[in-house]
Amino acid sequence: MVQMYRDPHAPASGAYAVAWLDRPSAHPLAPRAPAWRHATAIDWGPERYRTRFRACWDREALHVRFDARDERPWHTMTRRDEPLWEEEVVELFLDPAGGGRYYAELEISPANVVCDLCVEAPWPSLRAVTAWDWEGLASAVEPMHDSAGRVEGWTTLARLPLASLGSLSPAARAKVPPSPGDAWGFNVFRIKRPNGPERPEEGVVYAAWSVPSGPSFHEIEAFRPLVFEGP
Repeated sequence: MVQMYRDPHAPASGAYAVAWLDRPSAHPLAPRAPAWRHATAIDWGPERYRTRFRACWDREALHVRFDARDERPWHTMTRRDEPLWEEEVVELFLDPAGGGRYYAELEISPANVVCDLCVEAPWPSLRAVTAWDWEGLASAVEPMHDSAGRVEGWTTLARLPLASLGSLSPAARAKVPPSPGDAWGFNVFRIKRPNGPERPEEGVVYAAWSVPSGPSFHEIEAFRPLVFEGP
């Protein structure tokens, strides 16, 4: 049975405001890009494996960043759309139509391997299609450094073209591209398996920003509004 990580002192999750990007980018934004200084940061998970998420957008794409604290990230899978949730990942769920069906799931591993899915139905009747691809997606993973310059984890950067989300469903197509003030459903997650590939199921940390009641991340009631700020 999956046990969700819960921090009794964490503030309640609410709407997340996506900052407008004044200068559109055709590539994932670098970690030192000025846009990240203006993007709202949200944090979750145990301190040892703390994860931070930020996002901004332009008319063409959503730009996302995960900073994952981790002294020993690992992976074995190397091909797109392998079941990365069985290893270590950061995850984004994005529901343009807001109906809890036909939403996008994106997972990225510490080796920058991607799994992208169309989730046709949530838990407990979970059904997902790996044949759906986020067309034009570009991602990168870089070492994350502390204030002394020591590596303390990994940073994931991704540029997610908005137009591709129109292929999720007719209802999603009607919401793409978003207008300032629009709100989509979303949540973000992290899976850490501290005992490595030898014992991946021992001591697993299933951490969510908006924590589902369990046992699945795919709980629609836990989704929160992703609100697009305007220029």
